[in-house]
Amino acid sequence: MKKNVTDNGYKTTEQLVNAIEFGVPQDRDRILLFGIKKELLKEKNDIENFDWNKYKIHNKDTVFNMNWPIKNKFQEPIPVPENIVNELTVNYWFSKNNVENHYNAGDQFMPRAGLSKFESIDEGDVSKKSYKRLHRYRYSPTAAYGNNEVHIHPTEPRRLNIAEALAIQSMPKFFALPEKMTLTQKFKTVGNGVPYLLSKGISCSMVSFFDNYSAGVLL
Repeated sequence: MKKNVTDNGYKTTEQLVNAIEFGVPQDRDRILLFGIKKELLKEKNDIENFDWNKYKIHNKDTVFNMNWPIKNKFQEPIPVPENIVNELTVNYWFSKNNVENHYNAGDQFMPRAGLSKFESIDEGDVSKKSYKRLHRYRYSPTAAYGNNEVHIHPTEPRRLNIAEALAIQSMPKFFALPEKMTLTQKFKTVGNGVPYLLSKGISCSMVSFFDNYSAGVLL
């Protein structure tokens, strides 16, 4: 894809970013590519001045090396851990987005597995491909709701609903998906989407790059 872009006259720069670096409560890698037509650049290497890191608010290595809780028994009372970033936890975002009263709070798949299946998985056990139970005091694994990958609520014996999935994608609490969409379409849309705070951060970097470049050159 990069070759196709450059062969068609673009100068590019790319970066591997993680959503958690921008404040998203999710471990999600993305390779991003930014390009500008060569004739719009004064110097061919000007694109290298694009600052991918300007709007990052966390260092991912620092975050991932924090003393996050690993696993707890389902519905076990646990204190709020110290020395973590609370704003990167599932619990923080569920509260921030008031998911219980969200427009999409009722959008969820009814479990095919028995209740015992949902009660037997420890909080924070995301070791399997499917039936991953999130931890309330940790960030989520990548929100990929397809290919039989099921994410389970930290403290309830059920799958996540759309309101909770949107919160994990760092969407503003007023954002909702319309009733006319099927439940499958809703989960696919959420899972395929770029986390909001990640896209906002990169967009701000783009605006900053344009503002700092020669006025009108890239218009």
